[in-house]
Amino acid sequence: MGTLYVVATPIGNLEDITHRAVNVLGNVSIIASEDTRHTGVLLKRLGIDTPQVSYHAFNEKSRLAGILDHLQAGDVALVTDAGTPSVSDPGAILVKAAADAGHTVIPIPGASAVTAAVSASGLVTGPFTFLGFLPRTKSQRFNLLESALSSGFALVYFESPHRIIATLRELALLCSNREIVVFRELTKVHEEAIRASIDDILDRLDRRTMRGECIVVLGPSRDEPASDQQMEDLLRDHLDSGRSLAETARTVAALTGIPKSTVYRAALAISSESD
Repeated sequence: MGTLYVVATPIGNLEDITHRAVNVLGNVSIIASEDTRHTGVLLKRLGIDTPQVSYHAFNEKSRLAGILDHLQAGDVALVTDAGTPSVSDPGAILVKAAADAGHTVIPIPGASAVTAAVSASGLVTGPFTFLGFLPRTKSQRFNLLESALSSGFALVYFESPHRIIATLRELALLCSNREIVVFRELTKVHEEAIRASIDDILDRLDRRTMRGECIVVLGPSRDEPASDQQMEDLLRDHLDSGRSLAETARTVAALTGIPKSTVYRAALAISSESD
């Protein structure tokens, strides 16, 4: 019975590979890679010639049986293009199937965009919520952000340079009073950390072309109630989407820190205006 090694690889700077990861990649029978060409660059740099098999989001089910067969004969390493497998990347299906089949699954920790951003943000000292990549649909994205923000915990998510402005605008509507850091191209040549208010970051990013994947770290709630205008904007947005008065008041009260009774009275007034 072979062992499945879940191996973290660098998120940008190839020098971030660990000695243990190098040893595992050089000694397993085969490497299941999200992109064999991408991983091939790393393996060449390390002088490793272990065979690879493609294993990504579009073939992970069809390739599962074949990789489990490899595990019957020897050890297998699972890697993604960058960072730790199964964290907003393919891998969870294979890990569960291997464990269910009786194989030992061993994590080889290393680079992670999530922990790198959290550690350098200076905003997270306790629990935080990681959302991975946000949904593409505005309504689904807004609902997810709403739910996550209601906990009061710090928030971390990945975003493409093409959608970063849109999601930050939604955050500005939901919680403009929280501290925020936007990281771009972590560990790479053009690494950048933008520390400012959400409104200031939006103003700065609106005037430039963004390139490279972004990671947003939003600090925890500081228990400061939102302004009346922010409450009203949220109420109108929710009521316009067809939600009931009770549901709207409950959600907006959780997001803003304003007493539910106050929010409900404001919601009634806005609803009466519409009528």
